[in-house]
Amino acid sequence: MLPENTPKEAFIDGRWALAPKTFTLRRPDTGAPLAEVADVDAETARKALEAQIEADAHWRKQTPAARGAVLRRWYELILEHAEPLARIMALEMGKPIREGRKEVAYAAGFVEWYAEEAKRIYGTTIPSPDPAKRLMVIKAPVGPVYAITPWNFPAAMVTRKAAPALAAGCTVTLKPAEESPLTALYLARLWQEAGGHPATLQVLPTTDPVGVSRVFLEDPRIRKLTFTGSTAVGQQLYAQAAKTMKRIALELGGHAPFIAFEDADLEKAVAAAITAKFRNGGQSCVAANRIYVHRAIHDRFAEAFAEAVGRLRVGDPLDEATEIGPLVNAAAAAKVEAHLSDALARGARLLGGGKRRGTFVEPAVLARVPLSAKILEEETFGPVAPILSFEREEEALAMANASPYGLAAYLWTRDLGRAWRMSEGLEFGIVGVNDGLPSTPVAPFGGMKLSGIGREGGKWGLDAFLEIKYVSVVIT
Repeated sequence: MLPENTPKEAFIDGRWALAPKTFTLRRPDTGAPLAEVADVDAETARKALEAQIEADAHWRKQTPAARGAVLRRWYELILEHAEPLARIMALEMGKPIREGRKEVAYAAGFVEWYAEEAKRIYGTTIPSPDPAKRLMVIKAPVGPVYAITPWNFPAAMVTRKAAPALAAGCTVTLKPAEESPLTALYLARLWQEAGGHPATLQVLPTTDPVGVSRVFLEDPRIRKLTFTGSTAVGQQLYAQAAKTMKRIALELGGHAPFIAFEDADLEKAVAAAITAKFRNGGQSCVAANRIYVHRAIHDRFAEAFAEAVGRLRVGDPLDEATEIGPLVNAAAAAKVEAHLSDALARGARLLGGGKRRGTFVEPAVLARVPLSAKILEEETFGPVAPILSFEREEEALAMANASPYGLAAYLWTRDLGRAWRMSEGLEFGIVGVNDGLPSTPVAPFGGMKLSGIGREGGKWGLDAFLEIKYVSVVIT
């Protein structure tokens, strides 16, 4: 059962609005119907856009302190509603409930950070070479924002985008993933309860993402697009946004390497690899998709890793003991199964797991994976971990950088010099050194190459929603 007062309507102009039709949201673990959710069409989206434009003129004039106060109350409400939010995520996209609670805390962290940072949007004075002039730089909201969020972190991806935008003085219309709209709608309800002005944050669930998005992408009054999702879709949105010269932030696919050197603390490295690979069932853009282990410790690492993976509890996402829930849908499970089969057909060795039951896939470990395997080229987005060996630092660096993706990378070593060399040499936006979970609201999150453009989190996330304006004043 869904928590009481879980919204299922669209949230437009501060009101819960019916759409012309609804769509059936189903549980990924059982396939049972979960809710009938508003299915927004392009005409309804246009009404939301006009409401957003009108609200933007009001919201940008609010003092940073006033905006921060609303965000602070939103943060408090999110923490107060951690349990229903975690339950919604478990039901609509299969995240184990105890992991869902952690995501709620992470999501709230972005709101807390930007509630405080709203008051720190500082300008700059510049010493003028002309005694008759005074020069300054001020910051202004970029303008109305259209945001598209994915299903795998349905709470954190909303707040990571909306909180800095709202803090900067921008209004946000959000299109959540079709697989997980209820979390976003619940967060919008809390924004309303926190005193958020009408149309400052709107949520449009839809099964027509192309049609609804086109309304915002083609309108020049929408000044920024922020998207998290696949590289293929991101590239299409990039091209569409160029026509109206929108500011853009794209957090796209990943294919993260995890590198364990011969001096690694084996026990800690295995535990970190488990976290980096199997958090959210491997359905994460920063998941460790390739595990490179120095030949000197390869066999011991593989044995310990496979043993630890075999202990992971697969089951009902509402069960407190569950560590691996279902994948989001049958297509996701089929892709994981295909990657696993392809690797085995090419000569890889299965060290354990891999059995599929509906949308559930046992976490699997592969050894001796050939470089031609699809799993080493494509983002699996599931609980399969391929292990490969290397001998030299330069070899590990070259293999890690061979991917066209560059979001996150992990390495484990006690050698300080090596840690610096690898961190500087890895072509990735995030590097975890002896850290399998480096992401935090106070630091930048984003990638290089096909993994995207821009950064979210920290002061960089706020700057992404601000324009720089230079003012020169003649005083005589």
